[in-house]
Amino acid sequence: MSQNSQGTPLSSESMPLLMRVLVVDDNRDAADSTADLLALFGAETDVRYSGADAIADITTLRPHACILDLTMPGMNGFELAKRIRELEGTKPLIVALTALDDVATLDNEVESGFDVHFTKPVDYRHLLLELRNHMNRMESSVS
Repeated sequence: MSQNSQGTPLSSESMPLLMRVLVVDDNRDAADSTADLLALFGAETDVRYSGADAIADITTLRPHACILDLTMPGMNGFELAKRIRELEGTKPLIVALTALDDVATLDNEVESGFDVHFTKPVDYRHLLLELRNHMNRMESSVS
């Protein structure tokens, strides 16, 4: 377990979220507030307001995690997740953050390559836990 400068053990909740996260949502307030929240916990965040803008920039951004709304105009979250999975060299955690919570949506998420589903409004502690777990898996695969 890590320790702070006084030698006190740090819980996983107090550990900074040292990862790049791409948030994609056509609702600018939702996208910006999610990114701002994650930045407060140490994440490096980028926001795109459409699937087309996200896919155009994803190889440059190289996010460790992508948080996607499902019901965007143009390229929706399902199509965006499929396109991300098709890219060579990218294996980010793909998180659905949506108001939808029916069986058909969940099945479509699995088929599209999503790893995790959260329903809006999300309990940010659960989202942070999932991102931290992914961060820990990335760190352990490097060591």
